[in-house]
Amino acid sequence: MKTIIYNARLVDAKIDSQGMVVCDGGKIESIFLGDFSTEAKAKKFAVENSSTATFIDAGGLALLPAFIDMHAHFRYPGQTQKEDLDSGLAAARNAGFGTLVLMPNTNPVVSNREIALSVMEEARKINEKNGARTRIFQTVSITKDFGGIDTSAIDELDSKAFPVISEDGHDVGSASVMLEGMEKAGRKGIIVACHCEDVELAKSARPFRQAALKLMKENGIPAGIFNVELPNVPESVNAEIDRNLTRANEILALAEDAATERNLEIAALAKCHVHICHCSTKISMDAVRNAKARGIDCSVEVTPHHLGLTGTALPNIRALVNPPLRSESDRRALIEALRDGTADCIGTDHAPHTMEDKAAGSPGFTGLETAFAVVNTVLCKEEGFSLSRLSELMSANPAKLLKIDTGRLEVGKMAEFALVDPDEEWTVSAADFKSKGKSTPLEGKKLVGKVHGTIFA
Repeated sequence: MKTIIYNARLVDAKIDSQGMVVCDGGKIESIFLGDFSTEAKAKKFAVENSSTATFIDAGGLALLPAFIDMHAHFRYPGQTQKEDLDSGLAAARNAGFGTLVLMPNTNPVVSNREIALSVMEEARKINEKNGARTRIFQTVSITKDFGGIDTSAIDELDSKAFPVISEDGHDVGSASVMLEGMEKAGRKGIIVACHCEDVELAKSARPFRQAALKLMKENGIPAGIFNVELPNVPESVNAEIDRNLTRANEILALAEDAATERNLEIAALAKCHVHICHCSTKISMDAVRNAKARGIDCSVEVTPHHLGLTGTALPNIRALVNPPLRSESDRRALIEALRDGTADCIGTDHAPHTMEDKAAGSPGFTGLETAFAVVNTVLCKEEGFSLSRLSELMSANPAKLLKIDTGRLEVGKMAEFALVDPDEEWTVSAADFKSKGKSTPLEGKKLVGKVHGTIFA
């Protein structure tokens, strides 16, 4: 049976017009531009036998292709206290996402084809139960169990079921092992997504973070909890905490920049497409820009939190995440990279933790259900990006990277949509999230742009 969505503002990478969409069999059958603000108008122009169709009134809201997240953590298997497939998929539906690439740093690590296929099959069953079609690509780790040595699991993968592999959470320490993994992936047409972070430099940053966390614990300051009143502590203690975190962040910036350069060069030799995850510094983004100019096959994502927040002063310097929140000059460089086309897409790095784990210093925070609002606020409302450009970054470009038939409002594309009000103001309250992750540095902040759900027609 056909589904007709009318009274909508249709927006994708090329369209921004009032109109309606006719869907059948899970695909877009036809698109009509113009005034279809009532069901009567929709019935007149939509299809023959429209009396048997299901009509959905979009209420004048913007209908975009469902968003695609190149980088998310559902903590499954093994960490269901933080997130599971049910809660993660519910959060995705609530946030307008139709496709997600899930990282393998779970327990056990997703290090082979069988585990990954089982996760995707479980997600399919949950979707079926909920009348959804949220697409999951479960990545497999580049090396077995993140051991940094054995790349044999790549031999069993195909690019259609496994378009992306990753060692996310850290980097492959050995350049020769990374070369081996990238060469295998390159021959199969599989993208290697890199958490670019020099392993040894990351180790040297750890004592500074630990020293800061120790001081915070001793003085009753919870790390990464943003909706509680903080205790009064001596200024000297605050200064010491911030000095340690600043030093850790400086080292981690160097770690990111060094690894980004390394991974781009290895990918060039391996003839592999490398995807740079959560790029956060100007130096790393410039490295990607230069690599593209040289013809290296690469892409790069930027997170909403690195676009919307800086981490050089209180309170955000204590919003622990990897890579850390950066300086204002770094944030500006990321925005300009999105503006000039160097940066390809938005990746949420959705990383839910329990509140207990956040208080103990676990890096990362939930990101799906604030993603559209943050990038719409920063890019569209503050920086003058069009909603079409935002759709390109959140849907069309990642669809092209993953080679999936969605991301645009075109006949024949998958009928999966995000319904949004780009002008609606709202205040972030993590208690309302469908995700189990309730820790966000955006708690209590006003954002512009509200997702009203995901439609699978």
